[in-house]
Amino acid sequence: MGKYTTILWDLDQTLLDFDRSMDYAIRSVFDQYRLPIDEEIVARYDVINRNHWNRLERGEISKDEVKVGRFRVLLEELGIRQISPEEIAASYQIELGSVYYYIDGAKELVTKLKELGFCQYVVTNGVHTTQSNKMKRSGLDQIMDGVFVSELMGYPKPMKGYFDACFAALPEGTRQTCILVGDSLTSDMKGANNAGIAACWFNPQGRKKDVDVRIDHEIRQLWELLPILGVEERWPETANRN
Repeated sequence: MGKYTTILWDLDQTLLDFDRSMDYAIRSVFDQYRLPIDEEIVARYDVINRNHWNRLERGEISKDEVKVGRFRVLLEELGIRQISPEEIAASYQIELGSVYYYIDGAKELVTKLKELGFCQYVVTNGVHTTQSNKMKRSGLDQIMDGVFVSELMGYPKPMKGYFDACFAALPEGTRQTCILVGDSLTSDMKGANNAGIAACWFNPQGRKKDVDVRIDHEIRQLWELLPILGVEERWPETANRN
């Protein structure tokens, strides 16, 4: 085992494919309420949703304002008034927590790391009930040593207060041997910087770094984390590396 013994994992778009779950959930909810839905509406919701989460990260709005506000904006743009944003938001969270899709190789990797004795935790800004459901359905709750959901910690990622609360719950000295793996520059990498821990950017699309943050490691596929952790074992040929 190398210098890192504890891994903080972002959940959505790092271990689990949030985009697929979101696409399923928004279409399912619109179908439930017999509302028209197409690629353009899904894409527009995605933009509105990301904007609301970015505002949460900056401390401009609360988690409740994210959950309902994104649908208030979307329904208003679509001219839909027969359904309240509160009602559709509640239905959406149920659907979002009812499905999960692993990022390629994610389950094999975290299972292998557990076998090797690494401590692993999930750090997420997602909605508590939704993330809890996804953790249980995916089996990650049996693999991870714990999960830190921002709405229970009092602060969102990337705020220093969030990570201070996380490390207050972990054994003393964990910060020195900890690495955070995530896809978001503004939430995960900036959060790692604020926490004073190593930052590993999961960047499968090869995006340009357009945020002023320190990145200690960058990977395109999750299995590339193994040598960073000092693991010399070869990745199983049967596992998906794409």
